Amino acid sequence: MAQLLLGKTSLGIALAKALNGEIISADSMQIYKYMDIGTAKPTQKEQSECSHHMIDICLPNEEYSVAKYKEAATKCIEDILSRGKVPIIVGGTGLYIDTLVRGIEFSTIDVDEEYRKELQEILSEKGAEYLHKLLEDVDRESADKIDKNNVRRVMRALEIYKITGKTKSSLDKESIKGPAFDYIVFGILWDRETLYERINRRVDIMIADGLVDEVKKLRRRVWIFEDITSGIRL
Repeated sequence: MAQLLLGKTSLGIALAKALNGEIISADSMQIYKYMDIGTAKPTQKEQSECSHHMIDICLPNEEYSVAKYKEAATKCIEDILSRGKVPIIVGGTGLYIDTLVRGIEFSTIDVDEEYRKELQEILSEKGAEYLHKLLEDVDRESADKIDKNNVRRVMRALEIYKITGKTKSSLDKESIKGPAFDYIVFGILWDRETLYERINRRVDIMIADGLVDEVKKLRRRVWIFEDITSGIRL
């Protein structure tokens, strides 16, 4: 008997139809407008098969955070439940899903621009490995989780420690409040050969569908948005 290989999008739609559900995207790239092919966003046809949420909600030059996602996605969940339907989270971005499943509450921690400049100077002079060693000295647990080349996250962890006097790892543990809803997790498991074959085929399809042109248009749009925004600020 042939095995039916459904991807996340197809499986999510099938579940939504079977369970009287609506889909909430948990993909950190599908939230952006104009980024369709490169993010493997559900097509208009697929979106017409059942209700989709958290797709195309902001412009490519807008900042978006996991905290904003949790707030908006939670409202979607509550709305779907209030109408007697089943919310189905589909994705994508592990941190987004983890935030909903574990019930993480985000505290607002300020930005220290002067310290960021100081860290940037250290990075320029001594490199990413030295910066990562600074994090190891104050927060080994976070350092073990953050790659040394992910300098943005390394800097943020150091900044959090400087501002709060607490490590990022300890604050992360304090922020876990537990899930607000009952849930079941479904995962897709393929052997490595099948997975790589699907990835290669998807890339070929993206190129054929116009990925290069999408990126060119996206770059032009971002410049236009930035010009408009700067004009408003003036």
